[in-house]
Amino acid sequence: MTESSKEVDVFGVGNALVDILALVKDDLILSHELNRGAMTLVDAPKQGVLLQDLEGTELQLRSGGSAANTMIALAQSGGSGFYSGKVSRDSNGEFYRQDMLKAGIQFDGAPADSGPTGTCVVLTTPDAERTMCTNLGVSITLSAADIDVDKLKGCKYSYVEGYLWDGPEPRQASVETMFQSQRHGVRVAYTFSDAFLVDRFKYDFRQIVPEYCDVLFCNGDEARRFCELESIEECAAKMGELVDLAFITDGGKGCLVVENKQISAVPGLKAQAIDTVGAGDAFAGGVLFGLTHGYSAIKSARWGNYLGSQVVQRYGPRLEGSQANKLAEIMGGK
Repeated sequence: MTESSKEVDVFGVGNALVDILALVKDDLILSHELNRGAMTLVDAPKQGVLLQDLEGTELQLRSGGSAANTMIALAQSGGSGFYSGKVSRDSNGEFYRQDMLKAGIQFDGAPADSGPTGTCVVLTTPDAERTMCTNLGVSITLSAADIDVDKLKGCKYSYVEGYLWDGPEPRQASVETMFQSQRHGVRVAYTFSDAFLVDRFKYDFRQIVPEYCDVLFCNGDEARRFCELESIEECAAKMGELVDLAFITDGGKGCLVVENKQISAVPGLKAQAIDTVGAGDAFAGGVLFGLTHGYSAIKSARWGNYLGSQVVQRYGPRLEGSQANKLAEIMGGK
């Protein structure tokens, strides 16, 4: 089966987490000793204490997880996708399933019979920085057996998030997805997800990237830690030795595209950032839409930059309502 004959654009795999979004002041981050600007894994009791301190604060719920946000950006661009993640047979799990379907992404994996659906409290401070406090719940039980190979082999790309590498079963689900993708002619895209993961697993990543990956996504900080180099251009050159295509985001500056060892800078768009949650995820969704719809790597990166610039100008990890409708209108005219 050739890529052009495949029915679905992207098969995404990641942690299925209900995002709980809140706008807070810096003193809340300090009082809970959270790693500001990063993601911290916590147990249910600690997350519960944090939620108690948020009583009276306006909270918003979204189906989330890094790869899920990317898949939604893909769908908002006009693409199609199937998402594989583990939720429980509880109210949060049903909310997650319905919210993904509403966003246009297929999600019908078997729910767990016990344990809570994973949740991520996303705290955004006035400087637009986001700090995440995550209880993975049953998402950590995603296994190789949960990967629907029949659906996978009908997709053009698979997209796997690095967060899965933090648990033994999700790690095997990651490898299974990449192995089956290669077996069935599906191109593999991978994202490092977070610099702390690169610090912990850089040697693992250095093995799986050249072995399985066709496309790599990361930001400048992750690239520097992965390559152990300070220059982002030198990092790009080193990554070009490992994969055919890499996208390295650099905030408002835009991104570097490394294609067949050739490095190109794609400038970002001006934006007044109020919340950086989901910017990198939206970028990846835009790029994947472009790659699966015949765009060049450079044009795909431009679309990814545009989505990222739109997401940072609102609270929450994705475009919604009138913004999503406007996006659909833009893509409908292309």
